[in-house]
Amino acid sequence: MSSKVDFDEYSGSYDELLREHTGFFSEDEKYFARYKVAIARELVKTEPRQILEYGCGIGRNIPYLRSEFRNAQVFGSDISAASIEIARKENPESIFWIEDGKPPPAASFDLLFVAGVFHHIAPQERRAAASTLFERASGGSQLIVFEHNPFNPVTRRIVRDCPYDADAVLLAPRELKELLAGAGFGSFRTGFALFVPPKLRSLVGFERFVRWLPLGGQYWISAHRK
Repeated sequence: MSSKVDFDEYSGSYDELLREHTGFFSEDEKYFARYKVAIARELVKTEPRQILEYGCGIGRNIPYLRSEFRNAQVFGSDISAASIEIARKENPESIFWIEDGKPPPAASFDLLFVAGVFHHIAPQERRAAASTLFERASGGSQLIVFEHNPFNPVTRRIVRDCPYDADAVLLAPRELKELLAGAGFGSFRTGFALFVPPKLRSLVGFERFVRWLPLGGQYWISAHRK
């Protein structure tokens, strides 16, 4: 594994790099944010009051979380100070903070949303991250995590070639589930996503029927704190 990526260096060019490395799949880099939040909306049955996106980066998912969960206050956190600065400017209605060991501005959250974060966390530090998520979940809270699918060769190629994925260590659904279960989460559901590009709109709708098939570009895990 390469040395840790400094996301402050990529905060201003994140969208451009994403577009460059995933343009064959979708010309609109915002598609991925809309897509994942739409799945989260489908999975969430109890309306949350407070939502945390853990590892929010520059806040690309925040507008869609606010749109899909209109009655909730949306928070975001990240280790990158430069990314948080951009997120604040772009999303003044939400509350952001830097993950630096200090207590968050809210004691707990009803919904925790984590997209493409764990593969950037060093394997030896992942249990601590899972425990942090559990500590921030209230009783009955739901956690939804999206990760790259290491079984998909196209995903592996994108990760290999993308500069801000230089430190990435992909993890399989089973490994992620074990991490979350070890932290105290339960009631798991798992599904695969991003099978076809949005230009094949007639096929995109069928993805929900093949979520069991481990060939999608990403996967998601939904869990609850009991």
